[in-house]
Amino acid sequence: MNPYILAILVLSLGLGTSLALTSSHWLLAWMGLEINTLAIIPLMAQYHHPRAVEATTKYFLTQATGAAMLLFASTTNAWLSGQWEIQQMTHPVPTTMIILALSLKTGLAPLHTWLPEVLQGLDLTTGLIMSTWQKLAPFALLLQMQPAHPAILVILGLTSTLVGGWGGLNQTHLRKILAYSSIAHLGWMILVLQFSPSLTLLALMTYLVMTLSTFLVFKLNKATSVNMLAISWTKTPTLTALTPLILLSLGGLPPLTGFMPKWLILQELTKQDLALTATLAAITALLSLYFYLRLTYAMTLTMAPNNLTGLTPWRLQSGQTTLLPALSTSMTLLLLPLTPATLSMLSL
Repeated sequence: MNPYILAILVLSLGLGTSLALTSSHWLLAWMGLEINTLAIIPLMAQYHHPRAVEATTKYFLTQATGAAMLLFASTTNAWLSGQWEIQQMTHPVPTTMIILALSLKTGLAPLHTWLPEVLQGLDLTTGLIMSTWQKLAPFALLLQMQPAHPAILVILGLTSTLVGGWGGLNQTHLRKILAYSSIAHLGWMILVLQFSPSLTLLALMTYLVMTLSTFLVFKLNKATSVNMLAISWTKTPTLTALTPLILLSLGGLPPLTGFMPKWLILQELTKQDLALTATLAAITALLSLYFYLRLTYAMTLTMAPNNLTGLTPWRLQSGQTTLLPALSTSMTLLLLPLTPATLSMLSL
């Protein structure tokens, strides 16, 4: 792709997200989301592969549906209450419609079915943008709207954690596994959104860091399926030793960073007398943990069919930069001891 066009598209992505993050008016927020969608579509379709074109079409249709629903709901709210402000959502019908529209745009269950299919058709770099940057704008709008409907948010959260765990169990493609992982993590954030927005923000930040390091590691290994992970130890032994820890951090095991948001969210739900919800969320986290353990097993305890089992193959020096994966991996593995400092910063 022409570097000038690429720069314009990346700047448009930044502009769309910034517009949605900073606006307090529904029309401006809608414009930001639309700019975001239109900027990423050429990035998704830049490799003229049937799968990429199919993924781009599916993504465009779902985002257009979500945007139309959002515009209709915000207009209905203005008609009923005379308010265009995001914080002034008073009527239950448009509020519910907007929550569902933003859930469709983010990929929350049960409106999640487009996300694994779209991610499967993209390369790892565009998939990374889709799993991280594209979640920011809809999430910012959901955060501004709270406290909205307690019941609908809890139902969406629990459904997402369950579907995210259940859907990833039988997958062999890494991008689909990461899509279901994304759905499960978003479910955890939505669960606690109305009770502690700052905790949702903390969960979102840790999710962004963990997903960034996972995608970058897979990109360094050029791995897109579980079988390709199994042979990565001969190419990058050190990275292969760290990858299981990154995956277990995504699963939320102590003493890794991923344990922090889950621990605090369960604590907050228990404080709000939602012990049953907390128990269900913790049980669904076990489903997610299973498929992370599957990937870990494939990387560490299986050996690819290779005659020279004890020898690493001759290989060229990799030209890929390793600074960003090193930083994000360190943050993914080592931030749990900073939990008290993080809590005092977020003034929880």
